[in-house]
Amino acid sequence: MKIGITCYPTYGGSGVVATELGIELAARGHDVHFITYSQPFRLTGREARIHFHEVAVSNYPLFEHPPYDLALATRMAEVADFYELDLLHVHYAIPHSVSAVLARQMLQTQPISARSRYLPIITTLHGTDITLVGLDPSYLPITRFGIEQSDGVTAISAYLRERTEAAFATRTPIEVIRNFVNCDVYLRDPEKVPALRAQYAAADERLLVHLSNFRPVKRVQDAVEVFARVARELPARMMLIGDGPDRSLAEHLARHYKVQDRIHFLGKQDNVSELLPVADLMLMPSEMESFGLAALEAMACSVPTIGTRVGGVPELIEDGVNGCLFAVGDVDGMAKAALDLLQDADRLQAMAGNGRRTAQEQFCTSRVIPLYERYYEKVLRRKPRSIG
Repeated sequence: MKIGITCYPTYGGSGVVATELGIELAARGHDVHFITYSQPFRLTGREARIHFHEVAVSNYPLFEHPPYDLALATRMAEVADFYELDLLHVHYAIPHSVSAVLARQMLQTQPISARSRYLPIITTLHGTDITLVGLDPSYLPITRFGIEQSDGVTAISAYLRERTEAAFATRTPIEVIRNFVNCDVYLRDPEKVPALRAQYAAADERLLVHLSNFRPVKRVQDAVEVFARVARELPARMMLIGDGPDRSLAEHLARHYKVQDRIHFLGKQDNVSELLPVADLMLMPSEMESFGLAALEAMACSVPTIGTRVGGVPELIEDGVNGCLFAVGDVDGMAKAALDLLQDADRLQAMAGNGRRTAQEQFCTSRVIPLYERYYEKVLRRKPRSIG
């Protein structure tokens, strides 16, 4: 198949999933065309069967804000026509699904070339496009329109599907296809871990990790507070991977608790699969997660997660088996659980093993990518919707 993918190419779950999906589809023989304003950060530009098409936005004095959604629709139509794409898979409803609908109409009613064609659209909902942006009264009608005009809609968790159906009263069927991880890339290699780990922690120190885009919903301040409590009781260090608006808050709290010299602020990293395996525990104290991709990547690397019982996280983490779950803001509970695990090597190892098995048996690319392929084929077999 020839598949177009549009996503936000920045550091965040939806962009990561979209990019990794494209990489896996290309590895399985499909031609993948990314259409977005910059190259997704996990692409090197050297992957076989993957093509990148930049969306250029003109700055006219008339526009207070450049009309990215219109430029995107035009580029989608151009790429779909020139490369004869079979379908367009957009990640995040706003504005991508609406731009895709406009591109489809352009191709069918005003073809760029001599032929008129129908471009099937699949929209994948990732979370904040529904729970935050989509529920804004000014965006709710257009979000519903994008969902209902899509030829296929998927959600990354059962929680998100139920939330979407309730919030938008949409009758469009939503397929749950959960996030995934390449278990051959995300794994703990005993031969490689010691040397890399030594860069971040001494042999007698425990190492915790938090990975996010540092937005307020990720509650990075709770991760720092949990670590500060752990560091009072045990020799420990922490890696903070990522960047975003709350980084300065995390730095302030680190100084407040006098642990700034024990926290590595690593910023955005391309080698997450190499960094996660060196940690002992992942902290994910989010206020909301529609799935919890960071936890899954850690679990695949045999690193248990201490997280919050929100959204789709319980679909991934079984409390007390492959991780621990707490109420949002329960810093004391999370810190106690972290200390208990870090001081009980057998239990920590058992939980790490359970997490790795969960990733392999339920969320590995070899299990999830075929679900997308079958869904693509299902959508392509449907009768095209009429343009009205």
